[in-house]
Amino acid sequence: MRADQTVRVAAKSGLVVVLALTLCGGAAAETSRRVDGHLNVDSRLRDVLRHPAFERVGRLLLPWDGRTYDEDLRLSEIGSLLPYHTHVLPAVVVGALNRMIDDARNGRTIFYEIYADAQKRDEPAKAHTGVFFFRGKPGAPFAVIAPGGGFAYVGSVHEGFPYAVEISRQGYNAFVLKYRAGYGERVATQDLAAAISFVFRNAEALGVGTGAYSLWGSSAGARMVAAIGTHGLAAFGGDDRPRPATVVMAYTAHSDHSSVDPPTFAVVGENDGIAPPATMERRVTALRRAGVEVEYRKFSALGHGFGLGTGTSADGWVVEATRFWEKFMPRGR
Repeated sequence: MRADQTVRVAAKSGLVVVLALTLCGGAAAETSRRVDGHLNVDSRLRDVLRHPAFERVGRLLLPWDGRTYDEDLRLSEIGSLLPYHTHVLPAVVVGALNRMIDDARNGRTIFYEIYADAQKRDEPAKAHTGVFFFRGKPGAPFAVIAPGGGFAYVGSVHEGFPYAVEISRQGYNAFVLKYRAGYGERVATQDLAAAISFVFRNAEALGVGTGAYSLWGSSAGARMVAAIGTHGLAAFGGDDRPRPATVVMAYTAHSDHSSVDPPTFAVVGENDGIAPPATMERRVTALRRAGVEVEYRKFSALGHGFGLGTGTSADGWVVEATRFWEKFMPRGR
């Protein structure tokens, strides 16, 4: 197989590199990669990093910036790269990666850079940023997903790409943010504001609606999306755009809030020792007192970082959160 197309497009904010990979040909597959190009749980990190669908962005799929990976590591052990996460299911991770492989094979752009070349030259760490795009129906509202990782790494494989697959299955467009890790909350939130601004500026070309977007975050990512909901994009260097129609936040100890916060859907595990339910419940109570509509779920027998929660008491929560988001979309959607 080969990747035969790299496209550059001009965005209103400057030159933005767009990776559009079209897969073709029929080269023999490696033992850990199927003939159709799909990965499986026995595939190794090298199969991800060197896959034609992920040319130039393979490392951005994985959690850690600047880390030397053991490329022999099997995807069945992917959870070992995510120390703050639990219930990491290799089959779920692989399924999401294969969705991107299919999109690339069909000539769809799977990754967009959010900063122009000049910005990356000035701040090289911005080269570690961008958004992975999971398409829903053309013109449907979009979600931006900020995975967690304690601002040390970005857990997209567990609570980014799998969320995006579920959201896009319901017809909505989903972007998974790769932000700068290791620089703290404010820098990461600035990358989120830049990503939302990018989507708004390029909405027509991307084929997404901007009328009722949502922000989704888990753990550290939940702090980021809640901050945008409270303070707006411009407070973090983004464009002057509306706040999200809905914020969806999973297992975070974030407490800041205001009376203008968007409607919020919040989830946590009852055994979470990093973001205890009591902390989240105090914020839920404060939001409700401020007149913000909130739905809150506490799931039994779960700790921190459970992601989709497939096969647990949290199974299906992303669909519930999407139904909540739909309540705040314009009528007729």
